[in-house]
Order: sequence, then structure tokens, then C-alpha cells
Amino acid sequence: MREALGIDIGGTGIKGGRVNLDTGELTSDRIKYATPEGGHPGDVLEVVQTILGELAAKPEEHLGICFPAVVTHGMTRSAANVSRDWIDFPAEESFSHALGHLTHFINDADAAGFAEMRLGAAQNVSGMAILTTLGTGIGSAILVDGELIPHSELGHLELDGTDAEHRMSNAAREREGLSFEQWGARLSHFYTHLEKIFSPELFIVGGGISAQHEDFFRFITIRTPLVPAAFLNNAGIVGGALLASEQPR
Repeated sequence: MREALGIDIGGTGIKGGRVNLDTGELTSDRIKYATPEGGHPGDVLEVVQTILGELAAKPEEHLGICFPAVVTHGMTRSAANVSRDWIDFPAEESFSHALGHLTHFINDADAAGFAEMRLGAAQNVSGMAILTTLGTGIGSAILVDGELIPHSELGHLELDGTDAEHRMSNAAREREGLSFEQWGARLSHFYTHLEKIFSPELFIVGGGISAQHEDFFRFITIRTPLVPAAFLNNAGIVGGALLASEQPR
């Protein structure tokens, strides 16, 4: 069985596990810790070290870490819901050196989208599929004919005078005490806007709230089919492991 390690760093939690690369199933328990207050790189590194220890990780194993930021050439270029110390931080180099483990950093939504494209809800989609993760913010991944188009940040599209994620993320729903029906109306506005721009074949919804899709999907009125992520909130772990396994050593 081919395996790799995936770790998903978020604004509130850090989780990881071993992944079967042929099925996307976790072959270990999913290990989760709270993100240290402030989310500074050194503090996050300590949590990652703890998770790898519990997974009995070996240095030769592929390790993919997904992160809520634009990631290019191993550098984290932005910082969403974590310390600004991550901006232009050499994440791959720093973590690989500290962990003694070749590490690949990937945007979290891109990782989730890759998992869904290879083994999940977008596996056999011809044309464009768009994954959105509804959480602290809104992440996105654009998938076209079996290829990931990285670095989309559709949660930052301006709608009603502000970034869409400020009013339409799951955090906004919780912060404002919105009912699922009220939230669904906002999400309808967001997805209708994406329909006008991209005309996708499929929308996929990820993030922790995707496990409750039956509570709010019925309030989203759009033309394009809408489905939950097959890997739900494990999609980042799975995609991180899959992407890392394809990188040269």
C-alpha cells in the first residue's frame, strides 16, 4: 500500500494523518490540535512535530502541508487568520530543515481541490469544477479537465462592497447568528456571481460545515449542480499527501 503524510494547518486547528494514496482513505487516526494563539511559524512547527511523532513518521516519507495562504516556490506569500510572520516566509526550507523531513507546502483549498479531482467528487468531471471551502474564510480551487489551476482566491472577490468571505463564510454565519436560510441566500449571491464569470460544470463545497450540507444546500438557488466534498473536512490532509507524493525528492 502506498502511503504519504498530510497535515492541514488552519486558523483554529492543525490536523494530520496517514493517507492511502490509492483510495484517499486515512490509514491512521486523524490527529488534531488547536492552532497556537497568534499562529506564529515557530509555534505551529512545534505542533507539526508533535503530530509527526504520533504518526511515527519516517524522514523518507512524503509530507504535504496545506496552509491558508498563497504558496509559491515553497514560500507562503500571505497570511489569513495566522501571524503576519508567514508573509514571504520560506516555509518549505524552514520546516524541512527543522523536521529533518522533506516538506512540501500547498495552499489549503488547492490541496482539497486536488483530492476531489483525483479521488473524489470531481474525479470524472469534464470541463471546469470549482471547489470552495467555507470556514474561517472562503478558499477556492479551480479544476479544469483533470488539472488544478492554482492560486485562485475567489473568497476575495468584491461583492456588496466587501470581500465575499467577510459576509459569506461560515465564520460570518456564526458571527452574525444567521439562520441556514439567511446564509443560503448570501451563498446564492456568491455562487451566482461565480456562474456568471466561469460557467462551471460543478460546484463542490468543502470545509467542516460541508458535513452539514443537508441543512443549507436546499437554500442555495443556482443553476449549477452543487455537491459536498467527498472527503469533507479531511480533503486538505488527503490533497496535501497526494500532491507531496508527486513531487521530486
